[in-house]
Amino acid sequence: MDLKFFKKSIPTLIVMGIFSVIAISLIFYMMIPEKKLPVYNPVDVNPTLVDESMRHVRRNHKISDFELINQNGETITQEDYNGKIYVADFFFTRCQTICPIMTTNMAKIQEAFKNDDDIMFLSHSVTPVMDSVPVLKEYAKKKGVIDGKWHVTTGDKKHIYELARKSYFAVLEEGDGGEQDFIHTENFVLIDKRKQIRNYYDGTNPEDIQRLIEDIKILKKEYE
Repeated sequence: MDLKFFKKSIPTLIVMGIFSVIAISLIFYMMIPEKKLPVYNPVDVNPTLVDESMRHVRRNHKISDFELINQNGETITQEDYNGKIYVADFFFTRCQTICPIMTTNMAKIQEAFKNDDDIMFLSHSVTPVMDSVPVLKEYAKKKGVIDGKWHVTTGDKKHIYELARKSYFAVLEEGDGGEQDFIHTENFVLIDKRKQIRNYYDGTNPEDIQRLIEDIKILKKEYE
């Protein structure tokens, strides 16, 4: 081979090599399946969390309609969350154990998405008689709750407890929402725009909080 010709061919070969690497990388990237979060129906959830009457349900589970009162005394329903991704939890303002950690972590998630109107938050008081609107208002101010984005709610105890047990599957304890009934759970529940459960997280665990933030980003891609 002519040495002069070989020297002239080197740049061409280098360029072809670079394009080959790029092409192979693109093909490999396109072949990697895009991560997608599962949809949880009652049959997919730990049965100890699911009301016995619903453990057989395999499809089409959605969060039931609800009517609650937020920190501003406003009535909040599922209509306020239509077309939104949201994180739900259950707490009470006098809790001195897991709830302060959970609320701090929820505030961190709120901060990560404070400019994203598609992301909202919903906290349910499990001691609604004690957590009146003025109590919730003071609590929300102290914890940095953004009005309109994060609703901290009270309401009918039986209604809230039924949501926890038959919609969100967030608690282990059985009960009827009566006077002696009490639930306490660290679970954060991620809900999609179709009112479906997409995952559960330990609201006291920093690693789970980071995973939740990343999962919200993944979930948003489903609607792009």
